[in-house]
Amino acid sequence: MTRRNQTVISQFLLLGLPITAEHQHLFYALFLAMYLTTVLGNLIIIILILLDSHLHTPMYLFLSNLSFSDLCFSSVTMPKFLQNMQSQDLSITYASCLTQMYFFVFFGVMESFLLVVMAYDRYVAICFPLHYTSIMSLKLCVSLVVLSWLLTTLHAMLHTLLMARLSFCEDNVIPHFFCDMSTFLKLACSNTHDNELAIFILGGPIVVLPFLLIIVSYAKVVSFIFKVPSSQGIHKAFSTCGSHLSVVSLFYGPIIGLYLCPLANNSTVKETVMSLMYTLVTPMLNPFIYSLRNRDVKGALERVVCKKLILSFL
Repeated sequence: MTRRNQTVISQFLLLGLPITAEHQHLFYALFLAMYLTTVLGNLIIIILILLDSHLHTPMYLFLSNLSFSDLCFSSVTMPKFLQNMQSQDLSITYASCLTQMYFFVFFGVMESFLLVVMAYDRYVAICFPLHYTSIMSLKLCVSLVVLSWLLTTLHAMLHTLLMARLSFCEDNVIPHFFCDMSTFLKLACSNTHDNELAIFILGGPIVVLPFLLIIVSYAKVVSFIFKVPSSQGIHKAFSTCGSHLSVVSLFYGPIIGLYLCPLANNSTVKETVMSLMYTLVTPMLNPFIYSLRNRDVKGALERVVCKKLILSFL
């Protein structure tokens, strides 16, 4: 007799996206190009921040962590998705599925926390410019980053351990391109009450609360901005916050639409496509948002490139 916590199924099938055979190679090339752009763009941001001393500030410390999180978040799902598209082998082992789920939750929650920390950094920079250096000290910045990593580790581990207790007996088809937690729960043939309770209790503090904190911080920023008599000061403040607000919208928009405000007629295909938005499109666009609208990043790129060119001619 099989025990309740024993896993009978050793592998699952990831259906991916409903792409016809004649369009398979076209979409493979598109997704591969987008993934490589994501990796390259975020790596450039990280390397620039490491190499250029002008970017050794709290804002860019958080941005480097966000870029690393974006790179890893996309890498959790896309390589396996691309491999499945190329080989037509849809299988993924049970252990790989749990591992993918752990890192997906980890880097997804990490991004949420980092966006809150960056919102606080912008709030202090605009509303308390004279005290910015003393408030955003190196100790506080490192503490905020370490706390974010610690909380996300515990959160991802809790969900993964609860998933590992479940039994899967018959259905092993996952109508998604990665091991999505909610889809995975529907396949279980054992009691999922503890998992659903954990998602319900922790979902608010992990997703809703950070989003509300970001909204509150920017409400205070906007309130402060309109008290500033200088139009130049208003323009500078909006340009400072614009990039971060764009990233917040790209990250939380699909998540709110998919998980917090689901439509009754949402099909599996629509949910899969929306998931693709925040797992691939958002991490790909983030480096462009920060680099194209940020003079510091563009200046750092010019300095690093010029330095390399000079050294190559010596």
